[in-house]
Amino acid sequence: MATMRASRGAEMEPLTSGASNRIIPVLRALQRSLVFVYTLLFSLLLLLPRRRQNRRLSPSKLRKREEEDTLRRRALAEGLEMVFDDGEGASLCRWDTCLFSGVTRNSFFCRSWFPVSGQTKGILLIIHGLNEHSGRYAQFAKQLTSCNFGVYAMDWIGHGGSDGLHGYVPSLDLVVTDTAAFLEKIKSENPGVPCFLFGHSTGGAVVLKAASYRHVEEMLEGIILTSPALRVKPAHPIVGVVAPLFSLVAPRFQFKGANKRGIPVTRDPVALRAKYDDPLVYTGPIRVRTGHEILRISSYLMRNFRSITVPFFVLHGTADRVTDPLASQDLYNEAASEFKDIKLYEGFLHDLLFEPEREEIGRDIISWMEKKLSAGLVQ
Repeated sequence: MATMRASRGAEMEPLTSGASNRIIPVLRALQRSLVFVYTLLFSLLLLLPRRRQNRRLSPSKLRKREEEDTLRRRALAEGLEMVFDDGEGASLCRWDTCLFSGVTRNSFFCRSWFPVSGQTKGILLIIHGLNEHSGRYAQFAKQLTSCNFGVYAMDWIGHGGSDGLHGYVPSLDLVVTDTAAFLEKIKSENPGVPCFLFGHSTGGAVVLKAASYRHVEEMLEGIILTSPALRVKPAHPIVGVVAPLFSLVAPRFQFKGANKRGIPVTRDPVALRAKYDDPLVYTGPIRVRTGHEILRISSYLMRNFRSITVPFFVLHGTADRVTDPLASQDLYNEAASEFKDIKLYEGFLHDLLFEPEREEIGRDIISWMEKKLSAGLVQ
């Protein structure tokens, strides 16, 4: 397994004269005052377009538009072809879709794939990343079922065929809770079958936080994280200061500047084009509350690495421009888990399962799950 070390310089207090020591507190107080003023002014600017928009559309019309968009997305999700055959018409797996009612009574669109023959050796629940959806993992599901693993995948709120405003996440803690509830449902429907949780990017942060709770960890053989969103930083320090207020004042407000093409997340040009041409992938500007939730869960996890005890396998590309591979290395180094592994792929980008070497990465994940199952039998 590859390793990576981050060099960190020790922070030093500046040497100052007595006069400087009297001036510095004044400057810091002034800085705090300026931040407050900027926050207040920016909050007022955010409220103005909301008022104009609300004059055009009443709350009932906004809800209706959101519901219509959900139904449109759900129809697209249902229409995705998930049939795999051997080239002669024989099905390689059986698949299905369903709606799951979460703790918030929202309906979540879910998929499942199971091998048509042979005993199911384990089940993997896939939690996708921000702005994408479960249907993108069909090829990975095909690889898993060919090795006699069953697969479930759930679209989180505001994603894919699930309820909610597209691309808007009011609370990642609720996504954590709904993930745990869906896992419990899977366990009840598949008694005695070992279960694993898989999370990509922000989905990786969701999975890691869910597995930090004892009742969830007890349902799992282990978790797999690809490119987890662990050390996420705002574009500018002031954004981190004002984000909590903005997320309350204007949670659905969108930061301008995002573009449809997005930054490169895979070295496969066909896979990259397919992602940003997918109507179920959200390509609009990120919403304030969604961004704040990512910063919040990332900060929580970074403070609690040492309390992680669940078995895990973390995978990351060293050239990832979206999430930090050094944070994955820190997780591996600091977590208290006795059964843990890391693999860093030199030069790979963010969407590991959509890189040209996706089959190799899938095999690495399957090998780790089989190793964990074998270790459990020996114990």
